[in-house]
Amino acid sequence: MPPINLWTREELIVVFNLYLKIEFGKMHKNNSDVIELAKLINRTPSSIAMRLGNFASVDPFHQQRGIKGLGNGKRQVEPIWKEFFNNKEELLFQSEEILAKKENTSLESKYNDILTDLKELKGETKIREVKTRVNQCFFRKLVLTNYANKCAITGIDIPELLFASHIIPWSANEEHRLNPENGICFSALYDKAFDKGLIGINTDHKIIFSETLKKKKNTEYFQKYFAPIENNEIIKAQKYLPNKDFLQHHLDMIFNKQIF
Repeated sequence: MPPINLWTREELIVVFNLYLKIEFGKMHKNNSDVIELAKLINRTPSSIAMRLGNFASVDPFHQQRGIKGLGNGKRQVEPIWKEFFNNKEELLFQSEEILAKKENTSLESKYNDILTDLKELKGETKIREVKTRVNQCFFRKLVLTNYANKCAITGIDIPELLFASHIIPWSANEEHRLNPENGICFSALYDKAFDKGLIGINTDHKIIFSETLKKKKNTEYFQKYFAPIENNEIIKAQKYLPNKDFLQHHLDMIFNKQIF
């Protein structure tokens, strides 16, 4: 009888990394991302798909929908899930470090495009900045996946034009920086308008305009880019809906505060 190839903590963490990045309906053995991860950790695509199903079984979103996922491996994956929600920043960064190692590269090389200006930094300052940027990049992937890689207002699906907009700003609340309920996918114009409080999303997930923006209602650009979207409901997220408390914070602290 062949020995049982037990799953390591590192393997479970990188599968969880993938779980957060792909849509629920694509967690199958024929998905190219599943196949790629299977090669990296010397597992079969079927076993990766099974572990993804295990994570779905402990995901509160799917539990609320009555979808059980694959519960047989629940005891193995549950500690990883709890660790993530207790310390998102550390676990996500750790998962990216493990992935880079499995890919025979370093985080600095893998994320060279966003880390290249940090070469002169040293010690704890550099470590802290690298972790922040890598986690911000992960948050972007997480939010874009949550909105099926589409702008929640326009449906634009060109990744280069999409942003993961924080509802509560990154600098304002460390606890919820990487919370998927604190992000909405917007294209560039609406990302900036939301960030500056020119538009808001109310707790019914509808788009509202600030008084400052309404003053521009007679302009051609307002009629073209803003008038058609007022009071529209944003595209519904795949899993993590915008948290109503976070939306209220944006309405109270950021929305309608810009004055031209």
